[in-house]
Amino acid sequence: MTITITAFERSPDGGMGLARDTRVRWALEEVGQPYEVRPVSFTAMKAPAHLALHPFGQIPTYEDGDLVLFESGAIIFHIASQFAGLLPTDANARARAITWMFAALNTVEPPILEIAIAKFQEGDKPWSKERMPLIAERVRNRLAQLSARLGDDDWLDGEFSAGDLMMVSVLLRSRPSGILNDFPRLAAYVARGEARPAYQRAFAAQLAFNTAPPLAN
Repeated sequence: MTITITAFERSPDGGMGLARDTRVRWALEEVGQPYEVRPVSFTAMKAPAHLALHPFGQIPTYEDGDLVLFESGAIIFHIASQFAGLLPTDANARARAITWMFAALNTVEPPILEIAIAKFQEGDKPWSKERMPLIAERVRNRLAQLSARLGDDDWLDGEFSAGDLMMVSVLLRSRPSGILNDFPRLAAYVARGEARPAYQRAFAAQLAFNTAPPLAN
């Protein structure tokens, strides 16, 4: 059976690669697995049929036969574990790549997401202007630590892995704020990820999905 993932019927970013289905698309492109995409509207995301796949009413989900997964990190870990190309064969290197996946999701992404939340969901609050610099400083501290660890290397730990895929995906979310530009090594790191043919295919597919005319009823 063909793998099926869900994605926003129309992504809030207009298909610019920031929605989490792009990460899953990229992983599937890296390992050479075909997949189908089922669009889900914001209304349908909260309906029983989708909640049976994702209890929190979000995207993406992943279906492969009887297997149903949610959470982009879990999905990518499954893809990387099932198919060659995203995790090293050496046990220690494999463990380090998985560690970087967790670091991207648990340590780097949360403060980056806080910026978007503060801007779009809390921007009208009286304390928003005072809070934004504090959030930005937390992001800069994290990116400074990551930049120091990356140094002049192309990737986080040897060859490109699922850890890099996840970290690049997370760092892309810091680009709209302009903070990524303050860290040239990380900006170049993200650019290397974007230059990968698998990423370009995933990005193009996500953009086309979001810019195609709506299907007639």
